[in-house]
Amino acid sequence: MTMPMTPDEQHAFYADPANQTPKGSAVRRRAPLGDPVPVRFPADLLDKVRGAAAADDRSVSSWIRRAVENELERELA
Repeated sequence: MTMPMTPDEQHAFYADPANQTPKGSAVRRRAPLGDPVPVRFPADLLDKVRGAAAADDRSVSSWIRRAVENELERELA
């Protein structure tokens, strides 16, 4: 099993052109995304969301989608 790399280690690894060749087939999203839904957050909450998304190495949108999916699964369980 390989250990996760820090962001600095990832940068150094992918700076080498030999490590820039895709491996395997492309991965597509599970399903096409629907229409955008505008959502507004208080500034302090948005800062927390941005921090959590960055910590998970995800976009804010992806992090929010995952949070909503997890909440829906939790409610259905």
